[in-house]
Amino acid sequence: MNFSLENPVIVIIALVVSITVHEMMHAFTAHWLGDDTAHEQGRVSLNPLRHIDPFLTIVLPVMTYLLVGIPLLAAKPVPFNPERVKFGEFGAALVGVAGPLTNLALALAAGIFLRGFGADIGLTLFNFLKVFTQLNVALFVFNMIPIPPLDGSRLLYAFAPEPIQEVMARMERFGILIVFILLLSSSAFLTVLTNINQAVLRFIV
Repeated sequence: MNFSLENPVIVIIALVVSITVHEMMHAFTAHWLGDDTAHEQGRVSLNPLRHIDPFLTIVLPVMTYLLVGIPLLAAKPVPFNPERVKFGEFGAALVGVAGPLTNLALALAAGIFLRGFGADIGLTLFNFLKVFTQLNVALFVFNMIPIPPLDGSRLLYAFAPEPIQEVMARMERFGILIVFILLLSSSAFLTVLTNINQAVLRFIV
């Protein structure tokens, strides 16, 4: 299953649904664990307008698709205070992975539906679920990269020794730039990311 932008309407709808649920789950998990920062800003919501960032959500996936063949994207970051959530660093890790794990769950649900019914569900719905699965797998894989400020870094931070935590904290501001440099300059990094993405897709569909 190769990602295709042949139907931009389907891609946009799938993208909006995927990132909205992703960000809402970040906010919901933080609120559930005791930090109401995101809740007070209205981020525990399925209203996509509360989560879309013009650059990260719209411009970024187009740029990265044209440059490296993979649409990488993000939404407006969900604010939360790690010191206010239960279970300390592990609670913060739960908040971090809630988003990408939600994308994985959405991809699994869509993939099961595709495997169960195939093209019998109609071409439009079939194409939507295909793109929806691909997008959610891409969101899961990209966000689980353990480089700050991506979600996977929260999981690594919870288990890393203090010296590594300090390095990660200093990387927070420039981490996303590091990821893009790796994507554009390191064929090995891009190959690993692509292989993981394809392996997850093959498992699902």
